[in-house]
Amino acid sequence: MLFCRAKRRSSSVKLETLSMDSRRSGVISKSVDINVDDVNIEDIKTYPKSKGEEDLIRKAIEENEFLSSILSEKRLQKIVECMKVEKVSEGQMIIKEGVVGSDLYISVSGSYQVIVGDNVVNTFHDVRVFGELAILYSAKRYASVKSLENGSVWVLDCPTFKRLMIKTAIEEHEEMASFLRNVPQLNTAVPEKLYQVANLLQSEFFPSGTDIVRQGEIGDKFYIIRAGSVTIEKDQETVAHLSKGNYFGELALLKEEFRQATVIADMPGTECLTLTRKQFIDHFGDIDEFIRLKMHPVTEIEKAEFTSFQLDDLQEIQTLGLGAYGRVKLVQHKRYKNLVFALKSSRKVDISKKSQQNQIYNEKHLHMLCNCVFITRMYRTFQDSKYLYYLLEVGLGGDLWNLLHKQKIKRFNEDDAKFYSGCILEALSYLHDRGILYRDLKPENVILHHTGYLKLADFGFAKQLDGKEKTFSFVGTAEYVAPEIIQNKGYNKAVDYWAFGIFVYELLVGKTPFRSHDPAHLQTYRTIMKGIDSIVMPHYLSHKAKSLIKKLCAQNPSERLGCLKSGVDAIRNHGWYSSFDWSKLVNMELEPPYKPHLQNNVDTRNFDKFPDEKDVPEDDFSDWAEGF
Repeated sequence: MLFCRAKRRSSSVKLETLSMDSRRSGVISKSVDINVDDVNIEDIKTYPKSKGEEDLIRKAIEENEFLSSILSEKRLQKIVECMKVEKVSEGQMIIKEGVVGSDLYISVSGSYQVIVGDNVVNTFHDVRVFGELAILYSAKRYASVKSLENGSVWVLDCPTFKRLMIKTAIEEHEEMASFLRNVPQLNTAVPEKLYQVANLLQSEFFPSGTDIVRQGEIGDKFYIIRAGSVTIEKDQETVAHLSKGNYFGELALLKEEFRQATVIADMPGTECLTLTRKQFIDHFGDIDEFIRLKMHPVTEIEKAEFTSFQLDDLQEIQTLGLGAYGRVKLVQHKRYKNLVFALKSSRKVDISKKSQQNQIYNEKHLHMLCNCVFITRMYRTFQDSKYLYYLLEVGLGGDLWNLLHKQKIKRFNEDDAKFYSGCILEALSYLHDRGILYRDLKPENVILHHTGYLKLADFGFAKQLDGKEKTFSFVGTAEYVAPEIIQNKGYNKAVDYWAFGIFVYELLVGKTPFRSHDPAHLQTYRTIMKGIDSIVMPHYLSHKAKSLIKKLCAQNPSERLGCLKSGVDAIRNHGWYSSFDWSKLVNMELEPPYKPHLQNNVDTRNFDKFPDEKDVPEDDFSDWAEGF
């Protein structure tokens, strides 16, 4: 059971002894979320370099498997411009094992040692990237890098990288939306829908002289010129020239028809943003239906329950789990013994030190909005001078991670996996209908209710978006993060459907498809960027199960199952669930695969034993939690 992040095994464990069966912690980068309307990000400082220096930096990045997979040409050039040179001296420890770092380095001159523990594992003196994980989020270093002589390195810090990636992503998205506002067939739709169309546009480059479309051919693709120009010919006569921002082939979105002219790419080539008729229909239906679509946000307010209860009314039974800021305890009402809860406590002083006040308020707000049988309830909150408290629904069956690893073969059969994944899909559907991204799906964050049904718990990484907004924070658990999170392109609910695909895979296989023995997770991220098709799935998975997982884990978010016009119904109606009764699941009429055996309502046999809290936190009398 997890109502907060459970205590994990030590991250300082050596690479060769890292356990693959330990619970996994999630990470969240310092928030840099920016609304797509806000593109006026402060200027990013650049540093002049010779062409030779630029070429060396570019070459080092291109030869780095991880960085080369997440940087486009435009972004790569910006990275080169923003790196600054620093001198290093003999014996200087540039990176220190165990210390949280936020800088990426490229060696310019000198020699360097890579040290793990007390052992030198590598020595290099060439131009190469090191410390690259730190640009995604401030991460604990898993090795030290020591300079053996005076030299120099190029440096890029995480905040600069984040601002750069966000700036380019927002500008590109806004540029695409501005092009669409000029298309009469589309611009009468609500603005949020135009931003959704912009998410579907693909960039294609056509060399000079290429016939982009030919007169007389059947057309099914729409084009917007992003760079360069084209010549329009009709019956081999030039009739027009179009340049950046102009469009052609828009009638292909209405119906398949013969092209009325030939469009030729001019010198030195033309870049177009394209959209096929099938893509448009799959996401929005026909043009008339698209224009009629309106955004209907669900507006709900927090509703506290058990408001007459006080902390003194609750009796502590046992600690159920430990987290980053405190612990979760089973509590029972002293007078009404039939009422039991999970009481999560968070140390106020730790929250203040890590500047996580906004995250804590966000967690409380979003969790208290939810009233769904597949999501744990948050009833109300308390506080004193040391802690914030959350009164939560308890699940005495433990968490799904524990149940999974109790299986003799460490995995579920397909029928059981359908039931368990079905519970979680209903929870995600409920959240997405309210514009809430969950962002940390994994068995550790799913609890088993005494009925045998599953409930999604822990809203520490959840975030609410509006119809056109994207978010950019690096959030999630390494094995579950979607490629667009790694790429810093901005993302939406599609990341939850990717994670759902990984979740289904883990239920059926007992491990995730992208996990590695690398404690820093770089190898995991590299494999994610290669895609699900690079994974050889076990032979015992059915064809339908493999199909579902691959469609959920499509590399392009707009092609992911759940992101098309039919939404989550496309997942419910997939062949793998063909014999599954969704109506009975929602009405809790299906017999669950397993029901916890409990002697009473304070039976904690499904939880580990934890020592009593010994380090009492300091008081925090600051006013930031006044409205909690």
